[in-house]
Amino acid sequence: MMTFSRSLIALYLAGLCVAGLALAAAGARAGEAALSRPQAYARAAALEALGRKLFFDPALSASGQMACASCHDPAHGFAPANGRAVQLGGRDLRQPGLRAVPALTYLQAVPQFTEHYYDSDDEGDSSIDNGPTGGLTWDGRMDRGRDQAAFPLLSPFEMANEDAAAVAARARKAGYAAELEAIFGDAVAADDQKTFAALTEALEVYEQNWRDFYPYSSKYDAVLAGRAQLTPQEARGLALFQNPEKGNCASCHVSERGNDGTPPQFTDYGFVALGLPRNPEIPANADPAYYDLGLCGPLRRDLAGRSEYCGLFRTPSLRNVALRKTFFHNGLVHSLREAVAFYAERDRRPEKWYPRGADGTLRKFDDLPARYIANVNTDPPFGGGPGDKPVLSASEIDDIVAFLGTLTDGYAPHRD
Repeated sequence: MMTFSRSLIALYLAGLCVAGLALAAAGARAGEAALSRPQAYARAAALEALGRKLFFDPALSASGQMACASCHDPAHGFAPANGRAVQLGGRDLRQPGLRAVPALTYLQAVPQFTEHYYDSDDEGDSSIDNGPTGGLTWDGRMDRGRDQAAFPLLSPFEMANEDAAAVAARARKAGYAAELEAIFGDAVAADDQKTFAALTEALEVYEQNWRDFYPYSSKYDAVLAGRAQLTPQEARGLALFQNPEKGNCASCHVSERGNDGTPPQFTDYGFVALGLPRNPEIPANADPAYYDLGLCGPLRRDLAGRSEYCGLFRTPSLRNVALRKTFFHNGLVHSLREAVAFYAERDRRPEKWYPRGADGTLRKFDDLPARYIANVNTDPPFGGGPGDKPVLSASEIDDIVAFLGTLTDGYAPHRD
């Protein structure tokens, strides 16, 4: 197995830290003198400290009870700590969301959204068009961390602020004016739009903190660095994960380091339609006319007319996946084992996953209008027909789950 050294990871993280400094330095307002390197470091540290405070502070929400960390718990890989398919928010904390809340870890390398992505580590051929790729959300509609931070602040089923001015007012009431002025100048706290921009910039900088959001400290990272070994079950799971005729997981969740030596991100950042069953736990699904179609809407609107994109959602990183309590964009299943089993059983045991209509007909792909079913992925381990033997046995599913457990950060060899 190929390995990479601690120094290589350090160089990679150093490059990302430089990018964070550039982000902080770029925050200097038009007309101000360029920041020196010490000033940029000081500004980045101040922004990160402010962003950290904001991330855990419910005072910015209309309810006064919801912070970013309410849905993005550090103990669960910055994903929800509960098993709800969608989280509750709003002014009364009773308004359900539309999708499962994604994790915030390992987003630092996600490319900006594009419909045509040619940078292909997995194929080694930059002429190959990988199709829609990138963006920071399930539908890729946001590229910058500050825009992603702004969305929950204003969403009616999350922090539920009426507008940027309401967020700014709550920040001033919570005592952030002095910190904002120390970083951005005396005029910022008196200007609602500038205050809102400063708050989201601080959150963006905090979420570039590698120690919290992309430490590369899992057992698998230690294995690649030559400092640990997989157990026999974990090794079998990795082999199945990478085998294109078995799990075929690595075709989307890339498990080998990049051509430039960077650690594997366990995603290709691309989009795929899995044909998931409709989840009745999502209140919006009570309306039979409602469909969440990912790239083509309803939350993303610029690609609404692109029928070939309907049903496609971005492939998330599998790092820290064992810490999650819900899986897939609609929070359909609540155990990692069942999530893996879905891939093996969707086409061969569809009766386990899909409901039957009043006439007894199995309603496969019931969360997609019929005209979009052709978009559903059929690569292995999908395929086959009802009654065929699943491509993964129960023990093989267990092996893959065991391997996925090695992707959890905070590995301590003495606990193994």
